[in-house]
Amino acid sequence: MNHDNTLGNKIFDGVNYTVLTLVSLITILPFIYILAVSFTSPHEVAKGGFILFPKEFSLSAYKYIFSTNTLIKSLGVSIYITVVGTAINLLLTSLMAYPLARKTLRGRQTIMMAVLFTMLFSGGLIPTYFVVKAMGLTNTLWSLMIPNAISAFNLIVLKNFFQQIPDGLEDSARIDGCSDVGVLFRIVLPLSLPAMATFGLFYAVTHWNQFFNAIMYINDNNKWPVQVLLREIVILAQSRIGDTGFEEAEIQPLTIRMAVIVFATIPIMLVYPFLQKHFAKGVMLGSVKG
Repeated sequence: MNHDNTLGNKIFDGVNYTVLTLVSLITILPFIYILAVSFTSPHEVAKGGFILFPKEFSLSAYKYIFSTNTLIKSLGVSIYITVVGTAINLLLTSLMAYPLARKTLRGRQTIMMAVLFTMLFSGGLIPTYFVVKAMGLTNTLWSLMIPNAISAFNLIVLKNFFQQIPDGLEDSARIDGCSDVGVLFRIVLPLSLPAMATFGLFYAVTHWNQFFNAIMYINDNNKWPVQVLLREIVILAQSRIGDTGFEEAEIQPLTIRMAVIVFATIPIMLVYPFLQKHFAKGVMLGSVKG
């Protein structure tokens, strides 16, 4: 019987590995295709068909999107709003989540109901625009960082994470003379690195992909994040109309689109390996308590 169980386990494991390997290949195949097409010559792309490895290597698509320093400026804007915006998100979310995690806070349930309400209903696009305009944030990078600075979902999960920290640690810190702010920054946050890294990645991806808000609030193309500028490059490559400072080039719009996807995706993907060890733990912790 033990032999049968061992053989059955081996067969089961073999099937699992095979299925997971196939699923992984299917998942990564589109990324390989996008990368291959972006480095393929326009002549080969024009022939059509599926390209997995470029037969005619070419950098024409990347030369096109880097034909002006406007792209570098937009990249700097995206990096700025991603770094500064994520810092603002984590700071404000922590400052709100920590007191809500304390059962001694008066009106705690009422505040939580208000937070949950925002997950179901919003003010709408036009009222939100008027609020941003009334605050004088239009055509500034703050309009991409201040609105929606606190995610209700992240706030709730981080609050639950804080609740799992033993009260004895905080009591010991207070006995040593720490204030509530000192307890938060010296005890709670250092113990919450997995959660902070996870939510920091969530917030960073959101800021990096800023698109619609930038179109609404930013009129100066020198302040466009990279996603908006790359959209303009793709439109120009397809229609050959408009004036964005880029010269026309005899290249396939498909290679432009793929190069744009690679350029917009790789920078934020490079951040993940540094947060990977905290990511899985941060997602799980704080999600089992109410």
